[in-house]
Amino acid sequence: MVKDNVSDFLVKLKNAGIAKKPSVSFPYSKFIVAIAELLQAEKYLTAIERKGKQRRQFVEVVLAYDESGRCKINGIARISKPSRRVYSKSTRLYPVLNGLGRAVISTPQGLVTDRTARKQKIGGEVLFKIW
Repeated sequence: MVKDNVSDFLVKLKNAGIAKKPSVSFPYSKFIVAIAELLQAEKYLTAIERKGKQRRQFVEVVLAYDESGRCKINGIARISKPSRRVYSKSTRLYPVLNGLGRAVISTPQGLVTDRTARKQKIGGEVLFKIW
């Protein structure tokens, strides 16, 4: 049994991109769906589909690939973990890889990227960085 669903989600996404899989399935969670929707808005995923019945629901996400067949997810780094939470002010949120990547922040207004958090001047828990 996985104790950290977010880490499991991120590792499966990264490994599926390396293996050139078209899609990956995960156990359903509102938080995982919120992260997947944010990644879809940032063009790292192309589609999100909820499948299954009441107790055995899962989410299937389709990875985004560029014209040359490479996955758009090149790397993921988990920042905040269950054993060590990392919080940051909006003034301390710096661009990931000089703007080529994104950091996902959990704020009182919901999940946002580092760019949005800097524009709205809100801080929160830095979940992970993706590039």
